Amino acid sequence: MGLIKQKLGLFIERVERRNSDLRYGFDDVRGVSNTKEIRPTKADITDRSFTRFQIVEQQEFVFNRRTTRMGERIGLGYNNIGEIFIVTEDYVVFRVADESLLLPDYLNIFFRRPEFDRYARWDSWGSATEFFNWEEMCDVPIKLPPLSVQQKYVDVYNTMLANQRAYESGLEDLNTAIAASIEEFKHTAPRVVVGRLLVETDTRNRDGAIINVQGININKEFMPSVANLSTTDLTKYKIIQKNQFAYSAMQTGRDECIRIALFHEDEPVIISPAYSVLQVKDESALAEYIMLWFSRSESDRYGWFISDSSIRASLELSRFYEVEIPLPSLEKQQAVVNFYNARHLIQKNITTLGNMLKDICPILIKGSIEEAGA
Repeated sequence: MGLIKQKLGLFIERVERRNSDLRYGFDDVRGVSNTKEIRPTKADITDRSFTRFQIVEQQEFVFNRRTTRMGERIGLGYNNIGEIFIVTEDYVVFRVADESLLLPDYLNIFFRRPEFDRYARWDSWGSATEFFNWEEMCDVPIKLPPLSVQQKYVDVYNTMLANQRAYESGLEDLNTAIAASIEEFKHTAPRVVVGRLLVETDTRNRDGAIINVQGININKEFMPSVANLSTTDLTKYKIIQKNQFAYSAMQTGRDECIRIALFHEDEPVIISPAYSVLQVKDESALAEYIMLWFSRSESDRYGWFISDSSIRASLELSRFYEVEIPLPSLEKQQAVVNFYNARHLIQKNITTLGNMLKDICPILIKGSIEEAGA
């Protein structure tokens, strides 16, 4: 049997299963992202009744009817996360009606393609808020290869997904080990002010040779700058090298976050002149250990507490230098830094696999269709 060319509505059915007995509660509420992930909800649900919320079981799909001209993507998720959860009644829940014709995992790959988002965006309707309803979902055209071909390409995707989840599980274990070590140091190691450990350096991009402009976010990660740099003089920007910190004094109080990030890459980049570039003064402290200390939510809360009352809610560098951190021996620092380095490598692998999973979906669908049509 070759390809089946039909509307998706022939293969899926809507599910309306209410949480009327309140079997699931606050901790079970999930939302969906336009990157097709199931996530804890960001909505304020403190005063909501969960009786009208919908239960989403394994291998069922859920999507947000509301789309936007900004994101160009539809919020949709597939329950392959190993748990039952609930979503607001505003969402649409559905499942594959006949798995002898369409595998739910294959449909998940189909939805994760940019082509599907472009179609949903084109077929949505409205003005400031647009909608892609159940009727539009049923009207989506789909080409289905035989079940054996679907399974072949699903196996490729699921193998990559299993690898990513294995990395994520290892990341949780490392985070637990790091937290336990830091907690021990907090109670046993002598405290030293940051000003004794870090010093500011200022090297400018005077020849304009470096054009890779980065910033830092509230997750303490480097990211490409979002500023409009078309008329910016990059010769005034600061160069940051491997194992140096970028520090921003601004908005610590507003964001409840000390904006500091450790640069890991071999090739230097440039950052805004508004940032400070810091490096360790001597061999008494490891840069990675200092970064670990300031990666804690407890450090962020303290930074918020001591930030000033200006409109920028700043934690000026001089005040930051007064913050105390426990400083164990180099041997103990190195032990926890080994965990830190392993975590950083795993995070890079998770990001790489995530990008590969995103990019491979259109390739898998195209390959399966071509194989079935051959």
